[in-house]
Amino acid sequence: MSFVLRLACNVNNYHWGKHGLHSKAAQFAATNPGVTIDDSQTYAELWMGTHPSGPSKLYGTDTALSSIIEKNPEQTLGAEVSRKFDGQLPFLFKVLSIEKALSIQAHPDKALAQKLFAERPNVYKDGNHKPEMSIALTDFVAMSGFRPLEEIAGFIGDYPEFAALVKESAGAFVGAVETGDDGEKRAKLRALFAELMNARAEDVQEQLRALLARVEAGSDPLDISVDALVHRLNLEYPGDVGVFCVFMLNVLRLVPGDAFFMGPNDPHAYVFGDCIECMATSDNVVRAGLTPKLRDVPVLVDMLTYDYGTPEGKLLRPVELAGTRHSLVYDPPIDEFSVMKTALGPAQRESVGALDGPQVLLVVEGRGRLLADKGEVYQLLPGFVYFVGANTDIVIESDEGSPLVTYSALCLA
Repeated sequence: MSFVLRLACNVNNYHWGKHGLHSKAAQFAATNPGVTIDDSQTYAELWMGTHPSGPSKLYGTDTALSSIIEKNPEQTLGAEVSRKFDGQLPFLFKVLSIEKALSIQAHPDKALAQKLFAERPNVYKDGNHKPEMSIALTDFVAMSGFRPLEEIAGFIGDYPEFAALVKESAGAFVGAVETGDDGEKRAKLRALFAELMNARAEDVQEQLRALLARVEAGSDPLDISVDALVHRLNLEYPGDVGVFCVFMLNVLRLVPGDAFFMGPNDPHAYVFGDCIECMATSDNVVRAGLTPKLRDVPVLVDMLTYDYGTPEGKLLRPVELAGTRHSLVYDPPIDEFSVMKTALGPAQRESVGALDGPQVLLVVEGRGRLLADKGEVYQLLPGFVYFVGANTDIVIESDEGSPLVTYSALCLA
């Protein structure tokens, strides 16, 4: 039985978003009824899903996708996904457009999320975990996970301003890097990060002034050298301790199609660019720097795993989706979601088949059609979003003179 619904999706205007139609989120949102893009306004995130902070609706109506799923759980989600996730769509799909860096943050695991929600529901809005994955739509810069410890130790030696903010823990950290076992290294990394994030604001500002006077700024927003990033982040968040996180966190420079996964309790921050993002259905964020919002440094320091390694270790490689010719799947190590990318040349088609769980499909490039198993035909243009119910057999076709690229968030039983 076919179940295909076109959706109208919410776009928000967080301060870090790109302006007007420079934003992919704005470009895609402009296909929604009644949406006019203002070039003076920032457009940060397009939300596709059922989260109450930005629920999608059936296109041209006030009917929420969540209410349709609630009335038809097995037809929309499939019997097994419905059972496993209590009749709820288990993922939230987004497009992010980033001009200014997002906060230094991490997302709690389920146990911590439930504890924080119970204790401070005004801050932490639900009891779910929030593992997430990002796939670059444009050239993209992000920070994710702790650098190799030898790099951090090298920065302590090369940047006296950084060393001054971690002087109590630096010696023990460098010693552990040289001779310690993994447990000791993690403990000393935690102590180093805690000292940095708890540094007095006056000391941070003093050391930043000295550092900015000593190192050169860059002009390329994709420059990931620490000197360029220090200047860029300080322009966006003057005097913020998060600027010094460039000495501790990996910096990733991605090209379109590159992806990385952020598990629970994994520190990260997006710096610049546009991306697809998929996550478990939650809006829980613990922040500690590069933000005007609430900072919860004690919780962040306590929750992190203190995994460390190279930037390459953060990347998630897609694999071919079985039974298809033009589709790749990004499959992180969690149950709630995967993401499928379908890329067609002009006048090509992809038979996706009938998947046993729900999908939310977004068109990011080109023109074409989605064909459902009862003969229905749905237009595909950039920004069009469709919910496809479980066990709906679909074919994706590109127009004669146009390539076509779609991304679909999936949950498979």
